[in-house]
Amino acid sequence: MYAIIGLGNPGKEYENTRHNAGFQAVDFLSAKYNIDINRKKFKGDIGEGIIEGNKVILLKPSTYMNLSGESIRELAAFYKLSMDEIIVLYDDISLETGRLRLRGKGSAGGHNGIKSIISHLGDDFPRVKIGVGAPNGDLVAHVLGKFSKEEEGLVKKAIEAAGEAAVVIMKEGLQEAMNKFNSFKA
Repeated sequence: MYAIIGLGNPGKEYENTRHNAGFQAVDFLSAKYNIDINRKKFKGDIGEGIIEGNKVILLKPSTYMNLSGESIRELAAFYKLSMDEIIVLYDDISLETGRLRLRGKGSAGGHNGIKSIISHLGDDFPRVKIGVGAPNGDLVAHVLGKFSKEEEGLVKKAIEAAGEAAVVIMKEGLQEAMNKFNSFKA
């Protein structure tokens, strides 16, 4: 069993913001594999289903970004998941818009959602970073802002590729997914 977690902030005011790229990637998988995210559990919204023969839990924590680790820790404990069965999808300002970067472990890189996960579970879990571009000023305004018209097409492709990268991690392993997606540019 795998858990694919998209990071973001709950609420209409945060929909389609840079910080919610992880939520959007999970929504892509939900639609593609017909998995309804229709239950509230583990301080989040979850859906259960099958992707490419693997039982999967899709999770969008409703704790707000800074407390994402609480939700993921509860889910991991309940299902007795190992760290390599937890795949986290999230926005990254250090990558240009439309790029992806996969890693197996590492620091939070200033991302408060990842910082929370590391504090609750450690740093050894597969992650798919979705490039949302560097801020041109205020960081908070940037990550909580919407994409420009020019960026929307790039981001849509990157979000879909991030979802596909999670599937490749499950099917073929992290190294193969890194080989396929670390050079991705929308």
